[in-house]
Parts: sequence; C-alpha cells; structure tokens
Amino acid sequence: MDVYKFWKDILEQNADAIRGYFDKNAYINWHCTNEHFNVDEFIIANCEYPGNWDGEVERVEKADDLLITVTHVYPQDRTLSFHVTSFIKVVDDKITAVDEYWADDGTAPEWRLKKRIGVQIN
Repeated sequence: MDVYKFWKDILEQNADAIRGYFDKNAYINWHCTNEHFNVDEFIIANCEYPGNWDGEVERVEKADDLLITVTHVYPQDRTLSFHVTSFIKVVDDKITAVDEYWADDGTAPEWRLKKRIGVQIN
C-alpha cells in the first residue's frame, strides 16, 4: 500500500479512493475524541469535514504489518495546524485497522515559556 497516496486521498477527501484502501471489516479509532468508526462512518467523518485540506507526511515507520505515520495536516488557508500519529495495520495490501492520535499545534504553555527552557524544533 502506498501510504503517501493514501494520505493524499484523505486530505483531498476523495471518498471513492479512500474506500479502496480498506478491508470491508476494517475499523478506525480516533483516541483523542474516543470515537470508533467502521469504514463507511470514517469516510463520512473525513469527507464531510468542512474546508479544503492539505498536509504532508513527515515520517513513516514500518514494523511487520504495521505502518506508523506522522502527518502534518492543515486547511489550505493555514489558519489551523495539526499533527496526527497513525498506526495503520495492513493485511494483504488492505487496511484492517487504524488507531490515530490527533494534536492541535500551538505554542508552549506560558509556564514553560517563563522558565526559558527548550528551543523551537524548526
């Protein structure tokens, strides 16, 4: 499975293409919001989310049948920014399970800024 193409179709909200990546019995968990989806529900949640989206896969790791991706996701107007860590189980070139953790990007909390510890990553 081409994980870069998968993410391109996710960001473009291409429902027909997205469906083709998944086994019919696959599930998707969004842990940060405590949501469990089947494939049809995931396509609705992803493709009916408002706005036009873009992003880039920043890291991919593979361990047996598991792909781990870190993807920077943002609306095309760049008013928001998120990083998502995805654990994607692939069997016979089809996704059977996804566990995702979404985080809002932002500045460090004030208490840490006041301590003047750490530096920006980029």
